[in-house]
Amino acid sequence: MPLPPPPSRKADRVDLKTASRAAATRPPKSAADTVATPPPAPSAAAASIPLPAAAPPARPRRTGQRKGASSMSEASARSAPSLATAPAPITAAAAPTARRRSRHTGQKRLFVLDTNVLMHDPSCLFRFEEHDIFLPMIVLEELDNNKKGMSEVARNARQASRTLDALAASANGDIRHGLALATLGNGEATGTLFFQTELLPHALPDELPQGKADNQILSVVQVLKARHPDRDVVLVSKDINMRIKARALGLTAEDYENDKTLDDADMLYTGALALPADFWTRQNKTVESWQQAGHTFYRIGGAIVEQLLLNQFVYYEAPGEPALYARVVELRGKTAVLRTLKDYTHLKNAVWGVAARNREQNFALNLLMDPDIDFVTLAGTAGTGKTLMALAAGLTQVLDERRYSEIIMTRATVSVGEDIGFLPGTEEEKMGPWMGALDDNLEFLAQGARNGAGEWGRAATNDLIRSRVKIKSMNFMRGRTFLNKYVIIDEAQNLTPKQMKTLITRAGPGTKLVCMGNLAQIDTPYLTEGSSGLTYVVDRFKGWPHGGHVTLARGERSRLADFASEVL
Repeated sequence: MPLPPPPSRKADRVDLKTASRAAATRPPKSAADTVATPPPAPSAAAASIPLPAAAPPARPRRTGQRKGASSMSEASARSAPSLATAPAPITAAAAPTARRRSRHTGQKRLFVLDTNVLMHDPSCLFRFEEHDIFLPMIVLEELDNNKKGMSEVARNARQASRTLDALAASANGDIRHGLALATLGNGEATGTLFFQTELLPHALPDELPQGKADNQILSVVQVLKARHPDRDVVLVSKDINMRIKARALGLTAEDYENDKTLDDADMLYTGALALPADFWTRQNKTVESWQQAGHTFYRIGGAIVEQLLLNQFVYYEAPGEPALYARVVELRGKTAVLRTLKDYTHLKNAVWGVAARNREQNFALNLLMDPDIDFVTLAGTAGTGKTLMALAAGLTQVLDERRYSEIIMTRATVSVGEDIGFLPGTEEEKMGPWMGALDDNLEFLAQGARNGAGEWGRAATNDLIRSRVKIKSMNFMRGRTFLNKYVIIDEAQNLTPKQMKTLITRAGPGTKLVCMGNLAQIDTPYLTEGSSGLTYVVDRFKGWPHGGHVTLARGERSRLADFASEVL
């Protein structure tokens, strides 16, 4: 009997799900039509780590460990194999192909977490969407060993332990079959958390000592990979050497990617955009302009509006034509309003004796002196003038304009080399060695303010400036509220996103907060340019009506410092 022609219309196609269900409920015509196949016997691993039913595809996210998770199609979700029907073990040559296939079909992956991931982000258990998580017993042991103390690591270890305890309590004491991560109200985490509930054999070479915690975790990953050849077992660790050892043993290892804002620091938002050479030619017929309060406003349209963000700076520089330096103050539909800037490169507009020396410094001073901007981030290499401009703008608005009551300055106390030990004195005296940049810039600003004054005038100026600048430690910031303050956070590249959130949420009414840092000078372990707190806030605050960012490109400290920044 010839087969019918294939359907030509989408409505003529058969629903595979309905057809398969109907075929399953249809009785066989005869005994010969059926073949008795006994179900495979479940292994020990299947009893300890049952695989839940394949879940529908989760919404794609921009950040997090979801970078390693492939999107799952509906057809592949229905056909994803379970542990009870696991195929025969895959050979070493075919294992990479199987891993690639599992990522493309969207099968749920099994992530084995290292201890440092939990101590880095206590909420990491809920960052893996539909995928499952496995915690070796040695991880719980290391969490217990690091829970004492007042450091950030100890607090994170205690928070992770409390989360695990809440999850275990929801299972009424039976955790052998796993814990649903969504039981605590985290709707995006639809996977299952498994604990090591049995003694697993040592599967590593004899050259690696069994007593080391890292090697025990690697041994667990090796056993899980052998017991579940149909699953993609991945080790997640913040330890670079741990990931290298895992890859040397043929295991899949990844870094914890949830707190990474960008994969490439060169893609970081710079806060400025160069207008094309034919900008005025294209805007000649549609541009509107007017003047108000000493500024010129331009209403523009066209395709370039899609690239603009609020408080982003734009500039037009062409030979033989007047330059334009403006800031985006309004975005409405397909039009944008640009407002020209105040020229802080001119000495008559100098801020506490400091005038901008280049285009980016002029942008920064426009943000620092604007009372409508509550949050400013400045990024740049050494010698670009970040601290000097922030202090000059702060002194002008505190002493001259009386806009803020005082300046509060803090920074991350991370040493470049060996620590010098405990420091005597009060909080400000202990912070003294870390505030060398503040002292240097205050000395320079005081010299400019006391020109022509006698010895008594110089002493009075120094005392006045020092009385309005307070140095505070980050360790005592929790619970505080700053009212009508000008807060400067220096060396913000050494802060984690959680620490940055703690500091920014201290701001009360009338407070302005300035974050500065150099992403090329990160001294904190486990932090990179993509996961730094400075990168995090720049990306999250871009386009906010009361925030702005400028990346300072050119150094103005000295020709020696500029050359060293380029060649060293």
